[in-house]
Amino acid sequence: MDQNFKQTAGQTQETSQVQLTSTLQIALSNMVGLPVANFAEYIKDELMNNEALEVVDGRRDDDYDNAAHDGGDNDKGDGDDAQAAKDKDDAADDLGPEWDYDGTEGEIHDSLGDYSNEDEVPSYLQARADSARENFELSLTGGTSAYDDLIEQVGEHDLNDQERQVLEYIIGSLEDDGYLRKDLSTIADELAIYHGVYTDEQEVARMLDVLQTFEPAGIGARSLQECLLLQLRRPGNVNAAYREQAIFVVEKCFDLFKDRKWDDIAGKLKLADPKELEPILKVLTRLNPRPGALLGSGTASAAPTVMPDFYVRENSDGQLVVELNNDEIPELCVSRSFRESLKRGKAGKKLSKKQEEEYIYARSKVESAQTFINLIARRQQTLLAVMRVIVALQRDFFVNDDDESMLHPMILKDVADRAKVDVSTVSRVVNSKYVETNFGFYSLKSFFSSQFTTESGEEMSARKIREAIREIVDAEDKRRPLSDEAITAALKARDLIVARRTVAKYREQLGILKASLRRQ
Repeated sequence: MDQNFKQTAGQTQETSQVQLTSTLQIALSNMVGLPVANFAEYIKDELMNNEALEVVDGRRDDDYDNAAHDGGDNDKGDGDDAQAAKDKDDAADDLGPEWDYDGTEGEIHDSLGDYSNEDEVPSYLQARADSARENFELSLTGGTSAYDDLIEQVGEHDLNDQERQVLEYIIGSLEDDGYLRKDLSTIADELAIYHGVYTDEQEVARMLDVLQTFEPAGIGARSLQECLLLQLRRPGNVNAAYREQAIFVVEKCFDLFKDRKWDDIAGKLKLADPKELEPILKVLTRLNPRPGALLGSGTASAAPTVMPDFYVRENSDGQLVVELNNDEIPELCVSRSFRESLKRGKAGKKLSKKQEEEYIYARSKVESAQTFINLIARRQQTLLAVMRVIVALQRDFFVNDDDESMLHPMILKDVADRAKVDVSTVSRVVNSKYVETNFGFYSLKSFFSSQFTTESGEEMSARKIREAIREIVDAEDKRRPLSDEAITAALKARDLIVARRTVAKYREQLGILKASLRRQ
């Protein structure tokens, strides 16, 4: 061995940048995704789990706790409302500055907190954050939506991070009936633009194939024909004795099947007696044309009541006013008894072991309570910021008696840029939420649509294209109804350049029969 060799120990300093998702960001994302009814239940659970939380009037409301909070502090006079508000401020002062929040409506900061390490994060938030990470951090459908069943099934497949993100985005793009009506190329583009996930049509198609193996059978189909075939090809889903013949009918005789031309179908199947078609038709009529309706059926009632998350009204000055539905959401504060325990512990006196344990316990509960209250405030601010942008961009719709033809093309990024939030946040806000206007209820998703550009350069939404198709069909000569090619030409005459297959797709979405079946 070389005698001149020396072994030395030293320290080197190296800088690396690591992006971590804040525990508080995950908690806020979960809250933002909850519709008002689910959020009320969420608060109810937190009130039960944290004694330091109470309704701002000093007692737990009967809807959240069937008994009044024990203790003499509950009997308050009329003048204690101001005291309760002061108590909230005092509690925040006790905990110190934790939020990068300037209170400006419409401006949402990415940083939610400055805990120096995970040990300082309240335990209940840490537990939820860990659970959220395990259940796919990039859940674009957010919260507890009807598609949670699909998100859970993602974990049953061995996928890498990119494949999982692509699959979850496809799930977030499904319509309420369970169909995927976005082009695969559009999904690939949106993943790259909005989320920095670079993929191609082949990978999107491969992940769609994975989705189409999920329950319920038929989910992720791009047409009724594909939906029925997916169900027929699922092992054990239909009577095996007639499966191949049923598949033949849907695959080779679909137009005849839609037109109810049973004799022609029997001929194609080379059946000696048309009555032999009956068991095959029985298999087909038992298939589900709307598999999305089955999602979440285990937890939702058969006819759930729509509860609006927002109200939009026009005031006397012609201004549109956006309000949150907080009727079921109580205002919370930190319990006075817990705050007094903190003050006694900070009084400078030497504490016994038992007193010290009580102080640590009280501080943990108060910290969790104040963090939860702050998260609620951030949720409200985020929801209002997003909804106000939607109303501003779709003002023509709201001031023209909710005329759907007045809706403009709008995508998630349009709203995200103006509300100063991430696109995934807008997706969570929009999901499973409704707005009430003077003219009815509307799903927030209904305000978003792709766009076409006319020859004159005007941008027009897909919704306007569908409305134009309906107008053309309504005005046609029913003795000589227009074919899809003729409708395409009529749209072109209106400076609307749309492919014939797009016309056929929109016609089917509108429930308009093809020309041969419209003839009178």
